[in-house]
This record gives sequence, C-alpha cells and structure tokens, in this order.
Amino acid sequence: MVVAKKKIVLLGTGGTIAGTSSVAGANTGYTAGQISVDDLIAAVPALRDVAAAGLVAEQIAQIDSKDMTHGIWLRLARHCEQHLADPDVQGVVITHGTDTLEETAWFLQQLLAPRKPVVLCSAMRPATALAPDGPQNLLDAVTLAADEGAGTGVFSVAAGEIHGAREVAKVHPLRLNAFASRDQGPLGWVEDGRIRWSHGAAAPAAVSHSPVLPLLGVAEADCWPQVEIVMSHAGSNGAVVDALVEQGAVDGLIVASTGNATVHEALGAALDRAVQAGVAVRVASRCPEGAALPDADAKWPVMSGLSPVKARVSLMLELMAQRSSD
Repeated sequence: MVVAKKKIVLLGTGGTIAGTSSVAGANTGYTAGQISVDDLIAAVPALRDVAAAGLVAEQIAQIDSKDMTHGIWLRLARHCEQHLADPDVQGVVITHGTDTLEETAWFLQQLLAPRKPVVLCSAMRPATALAPDGPQNLLDAVTLAADEGAGTGVFSVAAGEIHGAREVAKVHPLRLNAFASRDQGPLGWVEDGRIRWSHGAAAPAAVSHSPVLPLLGVAEADCWPQVEIVMSHAGSNGAVVDALVEQGAVDGLIVASTGNATVHEALGAALDRAVQAGVAVRVASRCPEGAALPDADAKWPVMSGLSPVKARVSLMLELMAQRSSD
C-alpha cells in the first residue's frame, strides 16, 4: 500500500456517497448529501494508514449533484487552487455525486490544469445501504491521490477503475461500475492498495483554460456565459433555438448531433440564424463512443471527442476567455 509523504486534502460536496435512506439497507430512494466529509473519513479507518502525513477535510457543499451550480464549481476550484499550491499537499480528493461528476471533472481539468492529482470519488449506493460502495471508493481515491506516480490532472475513481477527466462518462443509472471512458477504456485500476496503469503510466493532462480562473467573480452571475445544449433528432424544427435567441437567453449553443457531426436541416437553419444574432455554436456528437471527423466545409466548429455536456463546459470557458480579452 502506498503511503503519502504529504497531506491529502478531502473536499466534500455531498452526493450519494454521503446519502442516507430511512429504509434500512435500501440502495435506491435515498436522500443524497446527508453525511459530512468528516464522518465519511471516520467510517474508513484505513484512510489514516494511506495518508499518514495527515488528512485535511473541508465541506464545500452538501447537495445532490444533479443540482450542481456554477457557484459551487467556483468555490470548489478556488479551494483546489489553494491546496494544490501548498507544497505540503500531495493531492486532492473530492467526494461528489455521480450525476454531474463528469462535468465537474472536465471543468476542473480545463480551469486548473493541476500538476498534482485531483481525484473525484463517488458512490452508487448510499452510506446506509446493506453493502455501500462509498467506503472502498473513498479509500481507492485517497490511494490514487497519495501515489507519487499518479501523474497530473483530474481523475475519477469508482469500482476500482481510474478514468481521466476528458473521457469519463456515467453510462449506467444503477450498477456499481457506472462509469466508462468512451472507447478507450480505463486509464488504470486500484487493486489491493496498488495502482496499475493500463499503459504503464497515467495519461498526459489535457489542455486548459487556466488563465480564466482569476477573472471569475464571486457571484454566480459574474462572467458566466449561458450555454445550452440542443439535440438534433428526427423531426427537429429549431423552435427551441429560435426561442432562446429571441429571449436573449443564450450566449452559446452546443448541438448534440447525430452521427459524424450531422445536424437536421431545419435545426441547422435555426442555428444559422443564431450565429447571425451573435450566438456561438459548437457541435458535439451524441454518439457515446468515437470522435467525429467533420468535413472541411463544416458550418460550425466540432468539439471532436467531447460529449455534449463537456463541450458545453469548454465553450463556456472559451467565451469567458474571449470576454476577458475584450
């Protein structure tokens, strides 16, 4: 078992891992975000062995992650930035709900480009379940954060699998191994307190929008562009796009396209009108695997290899950077 020579920081945001149910042993029908991060730590004594140099715990939020907000994202990023800059900190672990974990992971990767491991930890069963998965996931996450060979960037650990921020996606609503990495598979595994990388080492960190962080205001409305996702499907008519533009309710649009970045002609006409009105449009394939290969004459930039929800995060940060330069 790897033992950290420096402190590990645990940031709590709630989620199923901190959830409870009034029905003893139930796996569903629970309330997320009920148990503090301190109590989660106390339930796993082995954490002290892995993080022998000390654990620092902070409660950032206590929510069901379906209700994640930009304001919580900002607080989380600020706390991560502070701790990552501390030379006595080896890595950061964030307890998080599964529903929006992939979005938070990509947001933090893009915004922070961390040079130390930031590991998102979750659970599919509440703490009161007959066999909760949270304690093992938490131990595995701290094990990864404590490993000096973990590399840099944002990771997710669940059911013993390590996924990177760019590829990780929730692919199942119930099973314990609910996450996957599109078509590339896990980066590695946590096995009996040891890390085994699928290619012998952690993958390199993705590009970032790190200069944006100092420009973000405290209030959620400050500097946060409104970016929405629309889906291309049979019978699309573009009415939603037109309504958003007419109401002045959107700064950017992500199109969850069919196939290889293809868009219904009626929706495409509405997107053309949106661009003329000053709205930024990007395309991300709704296919769960692979990466779109757009035509050279594609009307709108294609966020190849990113899911629509992650493309939304990237466009939001892109618009923030543009505003700051303007």
